[in-house]
Amino acid sequence: MDAMNDSVETRAHGDVTVVTLCRVDVRNAVDAATARKLYEAFLAFDADPVARVAVFHGAHGHFCAGWDLQAGARLAQQLESATAHPFDALNFSPSDYGVGASASPGPAGPMGPSRLMLSKPVIAAISGAAVAGGMELALWCDMRVMEADAYFGVFCRRFGVPLIDGGTVRLPRLIGLGHAMDLILTGRKVEAAEALQMGLCNRVVPPGEALSAAITLAEQLAGFPQQTMLADRASTYAQWDLDLPNALHQEWQRGKACIGEGLEGATRFASGGGRHGKF
Repeated sequence: MDAMNDSVETRAHGDVTVVTLCRVDVRNAVDAATARKLYEAFLAFDADPVARVAVFHGAHGHFCAGWDLQAGARLAQQLESATAHPFDALNFSPSDYGVGASASPGPAGPMGPSRLMLSKPVIAAISGAAVAGGMELALWCDMRVMEADAYFGVFCRRFGVPLIDGGTVRLPRLIGLGHAMDLILTGRKVEAAEALQMGLCNRVVPPGEALSAAITLAEQLAGFPQQTMLADRASTYAQWDLDLPNALHQEWQRGKACIGEGLEGATRFASGGGRHGKF
């Protein structure tokens, strides 16, 4: 599954897929064409029978600076003399944005994959800026590995650009309402140490090491019994929409389908494997 597609590069590392944003002149800011390529890259990952975990990375020292405001300025000029809806100028239809759409695993969002619900994990490898829509892309991932000098921030606050790629939904679910409101309303910069403290990232690594650390983590996840791990992941996401009895029921329904894999693990344990915390 190796491909180079201008602003988005996809590389296979065994059963780990690395998807890289590569728009160096704009700190990996995303325009409409790049959003579509990201969306397609992650759909391809989800459909790949070999790939088990993806790593989402930004080249040239930055994860993603958000939506390309230069492209936004050109869009504003187009709309001054047109009656078309902004969706049309962005080359997306309303259904791409999730309006009345029921596509599986999900429609495209303004930043690309932000409305997808994939069946496999994605880990963000964050260096430099992960701000505005770039922060929303990082929040879309299952886990975030962050370099010590990297930073988050709802920097679009100063320009009046709304969060429309899940930021107002995923951020409070991840770090709680109080922290989320602080970040959303002020748009302030959040550096790695604070991000780790509030649960906004999962690991902090030295500068220049996010990609390698994320790949190592992805390889660890890829090495686990997959049916059970994916069932537990799916249950964790699904429970948000359910009351406690139904959440527990759907957890049981997913888990009982993995009993065979669990019994294999029990046999391995009884034979001496995986004891004393060994992976």
